[in-house]
Amino acid sequence: MADQSFTITRKNNATEKEGIQYMESLRQGFFFVNKDERRRILELLNQPKNYSRSFDMVLIPRLAGADLSLEAMETHIDEITLIELKCTRKRLPNNPKGFFFGATQNEFDFGESLGDKFCFCFVCLNPESLSYALLSVPELEQIIRTKRIQYQ
Repeated sequence: MADQSFTITRKNNATEKEGIQYMESLRQGFFFVNKDERRRILELLNQPKNYSRSFDMVLIPRLAGADLSLEAMETHIDEITLIELKCTRKRLPNNPKGFFFGATQNEFDFGESLGDKFCFCFVCLNPESLSYALLSVPELEQIIRTKRIQYQ
């Protein structure tokens, strides 16, 4: 059973990495941020460090097509939207409808506290329905059919 869990985790990590690459390739201002960058962003937003794993990317539309630097993040901190990525390879012609995903209580709490500065990004990597959908926590709450919180 442990081997199966490890295999699933590795597969999910590969899917997330592919999702990050897809979002960055759009050149719309989506940027992957590493651990140190996430911590600096939290510091600039006066948020606790325990939320450092509650987002994967940032969205800064003004910087679409540019490279992201720490200086640019600091300069545009008021324009940053923090993005928590959820990725699937399942065919979803009406993304995010039918998207099955897991989220932690921390992610929901963080999203609620940040309001419009936080979104879940649902990425469908299926070639027949390649797409993404951005949803705030309130928008997501309206379409969730079954909610089971993960506590970590």
